[in-house]
Formats: sequence, C-alpha cells, structure tokens
Amino acid sequence: MKTILKIKFIFLILLSSLNAQEKDSVKTILSEIIVTATKTETPYYAIGSTVTKISSEEISKRQLTTVVDILRSVPGLNVVQQGGPGKLTNVFMRGSNTNHTAVLVDGVEMNDPASPNNAFDFSSLNTNDIDRIEIIRGPQSTLFGSDAIAGVINIITKQAGNNHKYNFSAEAGSYNYYKGIISGLGSFGNLFYSMHAGKIGSDGISASNSRFGNSEKDKFSNTSLTSRVHYIFSGEIKLDLLYKYISAKTELDQSEKFGDDPNFNYQSEEQLFKSSLEINLLNNKWESLISVSMLKRVSQSTDLADQFRPNVSSDNYTNSQRIKIASQNNFRLFENNLITLGIESTTEKAFTSYRSTSDWGNFDSDLPDQSIRTGSIYLQNQFNYKNSLFFTTGVRIDDNQKFGSVTTYRIASSYFNNTTNTILKLSYGTGFKAPSLFNLFDPAFGNPNLQPETSSGFDIGFEQFFMNENFSFGITYFNLGLKNMFGFNSNFRTINIAKASTKGLEVTSSLKNLLGFGFNFSYTLTETKDEYELSEDYNLPLLRRPKTQFSLIINYRLYKSTNFYLSINYVGEKYDQDFSLFPAKRIILPDYTIINFSASHKFSKLIELTFRTENIFDKQYEEVLYYGTLGRCFYAGIKFDF
Repeated sequence: MKTILKIKFIFLILLSSLNAQEKDSVKTILSEIIVTATKTETPYYAIGSTVTKISSEEISKRQLTTVVDILRSVPGLNVVQQGGPGKLTNVFMRGSNTNHTAVLVDGVEMNDPASPNNAFDFSSLNTNDIDRIEIIRGPQSTLFGSDAIAGVINIITKQAGNNHKYNFSAEAGSYNYYKGIISGLGSFGNLFYSMHAGKIGSDGISASNSRFGNSEKDKFSNTSLTSRVHYIFSGEIKLDLLYKYISAKTELDQSEKFGDDPNFNYQSEEQLFKSSLEINLLNNKWESLISVSMLKRVSQSTDLADQFRPNVSSDNYTNSQRIKIASQNNFRLFENNLITLGIESTTEKAFTSYRSTSDWGNFDSDLPDQSIRTGSIYLQNQFNYKNSLFFTTGVRIDDNQKFGSVTTYRIASSYFNNTTNTILKLSYGTGFKAPSLFNLFDPAFGNPNLQPETSSGFDIGFEQFFMNENFSFGITYFNLGLKNMFGFNSNFRTINIAKASTKGLEVTSSLKNLLGFGFNFSYTLTETKDEYELSEDYNLPLLRRPKTQFSLIINYRLYKSTNFYLSINYVGEKYDQDFSLFPAKRIILPDYTIINFSASHKFSKLIELTFRTENIFDKQYEEVLYYGTLGRCFYAGIKFDF
C-alpha cells in the first residue's frame, strides 16, 4: 500500500509540474493554423489531409542548416543525396517519384522547367529565411496543378513584425565548413520589411564513395539573399513583394566505383520574383488575392578532360523560367462556409544545350527555345458543422496547349471531438503530372503526343491528444496508384507506358514538455510495386525507396536558456541499380542509423553559443549507389540578436 501511495504522489507531482510548465510553452498543435492544405488559414484540427508543420523555432533550436536536414525526419519522406551537402538532392514522398511532389516557396512552384522530368533539387535551399515549412501528403493537384501528384512541400519565408530585430550568426566545423548569416526585420509605419543574406560552404568530401579509394574532395558554396516587403494601404488593401536569389557552386564526380573527377563542376543561379495584392471587400466577406510571379533559373555543368579520362568531356547548359498570373477569391457569404475560386495562367520556357565526347564518339543534343502555357480554374468549398465536423471538396480543370484539358478533384473530411481531443481524418484525391518541355520537344527523346501521368490516392487516420494536448499519438494509412507514367520505347522516345502503386503506414507521436523533456517520433512503412507487366522489374519494389524508416528526436530544456537535442534517424535497406554493369543489375543498399547531437546556451538576450555533432558513430553508408556521405562532423557557432 505504501508503494502505491508513493507512486500516486510522484504522479501528482509530475502532473502539477507539467501543468505549470505548459503555461509558457508553445502553442499546441491543435490551435496552429495551416495555410497550404486549403490555400486559406485553417485550424489544424479542421484539415482532412495528413499535415506536418516545422516552425522556425524548431529549426533554430535543432540547428538545422538546410531544408534537406529538416525533411529527413518528416514521416512519409525519403531523402537521397548524391555525394554529401551541396550535391543533387531529391525527395520521394510516399514512395512516388521525385518529380511527383510540388515544391513551393511562398506559394511559387520551384520545380525546374528545364529539368527532363521537372524534378526539384533541394541541395541549394538553406534555412536562414524560413518561417515555417508545411508538408501536405496525398494528391493535391486540385489546388496546385501539375507535379502535386503525391503531395506538396511549401516553404514559407519570414515576414516582419512591428518590432525591429537584427541578428548575425556564424558557424564553422569539419571539412573546413563555414556559414555566415545576417538578417533584419522591422517596420516604418505601414511599411514592413524582412531581409536575409547568407553564405555557406565547405571543402566537402569526395562525391564518389571513399571506400573505393576516391579521395579528391568536392567543394561546394552557396550564397543566398531573400528580401520581402509588404505595405498596408488600409485595413482592406495589402501589397506584398518578394525577391529571392540563390547562387550555388559545387564539384561533382562520376556515378561509378572509381568516380573521382577533378574537372567536373556545376553551378546554378536562381531568382524568384513575386508580387501580390490582397484586397478585402464587403466587410471581409470577399477576399481577393492577385499575384504575379516569375522563376528564372540558369545552370551549367562542365566536365573537362583530365589525366584519368583524357577522352571524356561534357558541357550541359540550361536556361528556364516560369511566369504565373493568379487570382484567388475567398467568399465567406454564409456562416460556417468558405468558397474559394481560383484562376491561373502559367507559362514555362526552357532552352538546353548538351555537348559530350567519349570513346564512343561525339554526342550533341539541343532543346531549342520552347514554351508552353497552361490555363487553370479551380473551385473549393469548405464547410463545417458545429465546429466539429469539417468537409472540403474541390475540383480543378487545367487546359494545356499540347495535351488538352485534365480534370482533378479532391474530397477531405475531418472530425474533431473537443471533449476527448480526438481527430479522425479521411481524404481522397486525384492528381496529374504534365509532360515536361524535355519530354515533349527534345529532338532525341521527346514525344509531342504525350499525355499527363495521373494518380489517385486516399489516406485515413486518427490523432489522439492527451494531458492537455501535451502528448499526441497518430496513425495514418495511405494508398496511392500511379498510371500513364512516362517510359521509353525501343527508339528511346518518351511514351506513356508504366504504372506503379504505393501503400503504407505513418505513425507519429510527440511530447511537448514534461519536466523539460520532449520528443518527436515518426515511423513510416512504405510498400511500392512496379506494375508494368513488360518491365524487368515487374512486381518488384521501386528503386531507392526503403520499406521502413523511423526518426526519434529527443530534446531537453534546462533553465529556459540551454537546449539539448538528440536525433536518431533509421533508414531501412532499399534497392538501387548498378548502371556500370551491362545489363544493369539491381542491388540492395544496406540499412543504416545516423545519430546527431546538438546543444545551445543563451548567455543573454544578445548572445547564444551553439554546438552540434553529426553522425556521432561515424557510420559508413550510401544513400545512392557509389556516392559518398559525411562521416563524423563537429560544428560550433555563435549568434547575436539585437
């Protein structure tokens, strides 16, 4: 009996401590606002899709330097990087292809129009200007059109507040790594500004795996600038201007065992412009948002002949842009009902030039200046019953100059029980992936008669919150079918031929704060299958998609000034293909576990010191066959806030 009383006493102390700490803890997830899922500000509990949100506060405390670092711990995502930081990085969402995820910065699509498959390379995105990242899983083409066939990753930059705030941070570490960030935000009357500039770089490692004797280091550097200004003319009119610039340089290697290549270099320059005008009319019953955006991207990779490959050289140049004019109108004409009507016009342009020499002879391939326009209209209706049952339905029509029109739709529902803090979610949607300019017009591989890839998928799940929403647990089942996928015929022309499917589970759990401790846990089970009957891989899992993954992030806060983070990321074994063999051979990449640790201490409101170590146990592993990854690393930094 005494033992039971002691246990009860300890339990009461823990609960009282927990309630005391919650008073100044961050907002619970139930009260958070998500924008990307519906393109309107919507409470988390009202969203039927599966959502993950990462805040700037979490990014800062965990000392996450790149967007790649953030996405590694998100359920449903698998990140692959070809040779360490600064090298080509792609993301697989729920087992789909890397070009089946729409990547946005402040709502502007970043997928490269000059890429053969419109995929996005995450290697150049840093975290210095990020306010939050919202990841929506499942087909989202109804709101975002092409490329949102499996989901959306929306990176939202920081906006200014009323107070002036300036900060500077510097960090250095292993492999001659360096980082410098300076930022400022504030306001002058009705004018609000936010500016961020950064430089990051490293001597790096050999992009080709060093276990085969590759030792030539492949450097990288990245310079970025983000400027955001908004002006409030009155309570009804707001003008927002955004400019983002990224310049990246990196050295590359060949995709083979002995791939060291001292003369293989890549550089890119990316610029994003966006202006938007927000107008509130009819006593806020009609909100109109008009925006114009332009993405410009230029890249060049050059491989000069050297002593190891005296007969091999190449030069690949790309120049692309995407211009989008959009009008979004939100109507709150009836209580508990929000109707969104959107109209968009998107024009993509690209030019590419490729020259190469080898022992097999010379090869030239040009994609001359090409452009294509897509007009779109979408309609979405959000309805809630007694603020507990929520329905979202939507339909979209995209009309493309080449393949005609395609219609997508989406249905999502959420039930929130305020008494038990339980959320039940269900969503079903369709998506499409338009052929790229390369797919359509390339003289050697293109096919002007291509039709879009299509998807249909659903997910169903629940989330349960305990202890005043301080602890949560959730499970989601997803199923995604991909049809009409792009492949090649015997003449290497792109055709609609392949199909595939993915299904799996996403399990999440989190503890916000218990005596200073907290954690975030996620587990993903993904089963993929090649369903094209004539494929050599028929009924086999798709390449580079691990069946199992999990992430555990444990944090401890001491006296509000010191933070400790321990992260454990496990990636199960997966298939890759050895293209150095003929015919190419399917192989298995072993599983691996990476453990990182970070600590920070704030001496005052002005100064904070940081320390982190990555890959503590110096694990040797590969995310892509024959490409290297970082060993054990140490970093230290300092931050000044003014």
